[in-house]
Formats: sequence, C-alpha cells, structure tokens
Amino acid sequence: MLAQEPSSFATEINAPSARLLALEARAVAELPLFVLRTRSLRGLPRGDGHPVIIIPGFGADDLASIPLRHVLTRLGYSAYGWGQGRNLGMRPRTKVALAQMLKRLSAQHDARITLVGWSLGGIFAREMARHQPELVRRVFTLGSPFTGSPDANNMQMLFRLANRGKPVRNDREGFERRRRAPPVPCVAIHSKTDGMVAWRCSVEEPSPSTENIEVRGSHFGLLFNYEVLRALAERLPLPPDERHDFAAGKVRSS
Repeated sequence: MLAQEPSSFATEINAPSARLLALEARAVAELPLFVLRTRSLRGLPRGDGHPVIIIPGFGADDLASIPLRHVLTRLGYSAYGWGQGRNLGMRPRTKVALAQMLKRLSAQHDARITLVGWSLGGIFAREMARHQPELVRRVFTLGSPFTGSPDANNMQMLFRLANRGKPVRNDREGFERRRRAPPVPCVAIHSKTDGMVAWRCSVEEPSPSTENIEVRGSHFGLLFNYEVLRALAERLPLPPDERHDFAAGKVRSS
C-alpha cells in the first residue's frame, strides 16, 4: 500500500484501457482472498465504536458492502449500509433520506460519522460531508471519479443501460464544483490498475486535510481489498482533527 500525492491534475485524461477493463475479472478471486485474509484480524487496530456508513457504487446495493461491514463490526465499529437499495444515481428522495440518516445515527451514537463511498458512492459521501460537515468525522472514497475529466471512465455503458439507452449528459458545471474537497478530512483510495475509472480522477488535491493512498487491485474489488481495509483500520481511530503521516510516523492537526 503506497501513500501518494498527485503531481498534477490534468483535465484531459483517457478512460482506462481495454486491457485494464478486462483485468476487472480479478474481482472474482479478490473476494474469497479477502474472506481468507480476514479470518484473523491480528495486527489491525481496534475501533472505538463510532458509526461508519458504507455507500455502494453505481448499480450496486448494500449486499456489496457486507464483507467490509462485517470486518469493521468485528474491529469494533458500528457499520451500516446506506439503506437506499440499488444505487442508480442521486435522486431528490435519496438525498433527503441520506441527510436524515446522518442526523439520526449521529444522535443515536452521540458521535460524528465516518463515510466510506465506493465509486459513485464516494461522490455521494463527499457531497453529504459538504452539506453537513458538523456530522461527519472523515470521508473515504474508493475509486471515486470526482476530479480530472468526467469522461475518463468506462462506466458510460452502465449509465446508458440504467437510462434505457439514452445518451449520458455530463453535468460539467456540477463536476467542476465537486472537485474541491468538503471541509472534513478526506482520504482518497485508488488503484492505478482500475479498469473502470482513470485513477487520476480519483485523487484529492493536496492539502492539510486530504490524503491519497494507492492500493493494488481492481475497481470492482475495492470493497473487499485487504489493503483498503488496512488503510481504513489505521485511520478510522484518528480524531477528526488529526491526520497521521504514516510515511513519517507522525500525527499532525488538520
């Protein structure tokens, strides 16, 4: 697992190659490997019980996050799915429901909430934190395309299927607004062999409150990637106002 800061943020970025797209088949093997590796959680920091919401990617539902939620629960966190069924994009009713969920869980646990969003779910997580930062402890995005170019991905076919073959209209103005990180600590996890989203579109601009982490693996397997789990387990216990520089072995205020 490598922590990286991007050197530049190009706006013209190509979608992952056909070779990388084909390599997404790795996810079939990554799930049983994750289950095997997490039979023992020795060496992973234990949690403090605060709530964690995991938001699935486009076309997925809470079934996709069951393995990760199970492990986070074993580590001592209160892990939740998003409870909105299949993710088919942000709808007004979904936006309201997520805002209400944040308020309810924060009051129930008397704590700020960590948001973990995979792919499109990471876009939702960042926007939730942007609108209710007082309720959010930290945001983790897993292969989420929030910068670079809105066309640098292989997800257009999925969007067309969900919209009955209609052309996908990118909201470029909204995309530009979403580049800026929300006012909470944000950790962007990405893989350079992601076959769905160009990895350069999944990294935060460097700042005292952002961190970029490179892992190995497929896009579809990011929810059950052991390197992702370790990155989460090491950072979840940190107070909201602290960021650990793991390369230097130091903790510093955000």
